[in-house]
Amino acid sequence: MTLYDLKPRFQGLLRPMVAAMAARGITANQVTVAAAAGSVLLGFALGLWGEARALFLLLPVWLFLRMALNAVDGMLAREFGQKSDLGAYLNEIGDIVSDAALYLPFALVAPFNPGVVILVVLLVVLTEVAGILGVTVGAPRRYDGPMGKSDRALVFGALGLWVGLGLSLPDWTRLLLWALAVLLALTVANRVRKGLGSIGA
Repeated sequence: MTLYDLKPRFQGLLRPMVAAMAARGITANQVTVAAAAGSVLLGFALGLWGEARALFLLLPVWLFLRMALNAVDGMLAREFGQKSDLGAYLNEIGDIVSDAALYLPFALVAPFNPGVVILVVLLVVLTEVAGILGVTVGAPRRYDGPMGKSDRALVFGALGLWVGLGLSLPDWTRLLLWALAVLLALTVANRVRKGLGSIGA
């Protein structure tokens, strides 16, 4: 069970807005690019001016908005006939670039070890690659946990809120990233295992 399992209910709340966007000519690809561009801009700002800790308050807000935008682009594609090969590339690449941009600035936040933050980001990329590769062997795209996109957004959003409020992170939080790395590694293993298990099922 991950936060991803709540996605259908979340989409139901967004459906009227998505219909209105489609009526105005807004496309799934435009939403995908906007979500990625916003993530890169915020990550760039956090990397440059992260010493102004209040800036980190934008992170949980943006992560929630990004989750909504990710749901919106998928609904526009599926429910309004906007699926495209380009859209598939933009969606997967945009998610990976966005995650890296938003999480790497924590390498500059004490007491985190920059090397561990980079390791976590690399494992985030690997989880998405493992999910995508299922398609190449005849399995569906995998979104298994325990640390999927929505789950790690919740973790980093909470950390961003804590830092943004000007609160010092206790020394034990450096262990949090190691725990996150372990959960991400388990996620990779789960996606590979379940992807292989679903072939021909």
